[in-house]
Amino acid sequence: MIDAEREIDPEIPGTVRGKTRDALRAAHLYYLQDLTMEAIAHELHTSRSSVSRLLSHARASGLVEISIHSPLDLPSRIEQEILERFEVGAHVIPVPDHASDIDRLERVALSAARILGRFIDSNQTVGVAWGSTMSAMSRHLVPKATHNTEIVQLNGAGNVRTTGILYASELLRRFGDAFGARVQQFPVPAFFDDPATKRAFWRERGTRRLLDLQGGMDVAIFGVGSPFAEVPSHVYQGGYLERADYESLSRDGAVGDVATVFYRADGSTDGIAVNERATGPDFAVLRRAPRRICVVSGRAKLASLRGALAAGLITDLIVDESTARALVDA
Repeated sequence: MIDAEREIDPEIPGTVRGKTRDALRAAHLYYLQDLTMEAIAHELHTSRSSVSRLLSHARASGLVEISIHSPLDLPSRIEQEILERFEVGAHVIPVPDHASDIDRLERVALSAARILGRFIDSNQTVGVAWGSTMSAMSRHLVPKATHNTEIVQLNGAGNVRTTGILYASELLRRFGDAFGARVQQFPVPAFFDDPATKRAFWRERGTRRLLDLQGGMDVAIFGVGSPFAEVPSHVYQGGYLERADYESLSRDGAVGDVATVFYRADGSTDGIAVNERATGPDFAVLRRAPRRICVVSGRAKLASLRGALAAGLITDLIVDESTARALVDA
């Protein structure tokens, strides 16, 4: 005799097909037929806790997508104002004002990971910039099957302390696994010591292949870096910049970076010395991507966000409510 609860319990080893079938059935009963968990447990001959796990699996695996549409709440009004003022599609994530930047980041990253699937499809080249926000988001990605899709690293990750390969490859692997995509790494330093070395490396055929992939991106996904955030951007805490670099960036008026390319409050990059050694894509290249998704968490990144908007880098913004409110109130 087969124990019914063991047969459908997602915590018990079994075939992926069986687990998916049971989760899908539970989701139909709960979301489309309005049955309670107790009623579903009775129908499936299992326990309420098993039904809860099945529903969690259905959400986590992408079988169920939940959308909330309300013309009355504050986030929706802010989203509309951002669209009208900046011509950017916004997804404002409700987070309490008293939340720490660490909690805020996790909540925004979780929401962004669940939103991201609607932007990524088959036959696309998707550029991903590493960083604290992207790393947090990568841990919550919802699987979506695609074919002939490539994930391309946008900027090198090496520095004088580490090659950066493990950090960047793990982040990219999560994106690749979530979307069934090929991963193209960019194994160069985040910053070369000498601009001449970068120019020589950029002439290499192997490097040109990666640069051409970046130039043909359909989607770019990135955060904005800021030296002022409670959760420091990885480029500011990972040994990538030295005191002389900070002094140079200060003299040049930099307020933040996207993919280790720095910019001023007006979005300009010309004359910023560190950029001559940076390996991130030129903003003219980044702007070629039809969809450019920026994920921002925390008001400390407001100046960086404004600069990125001024540079025309963003088509879609995923941001916490407090930061979004400060953006439109400025």
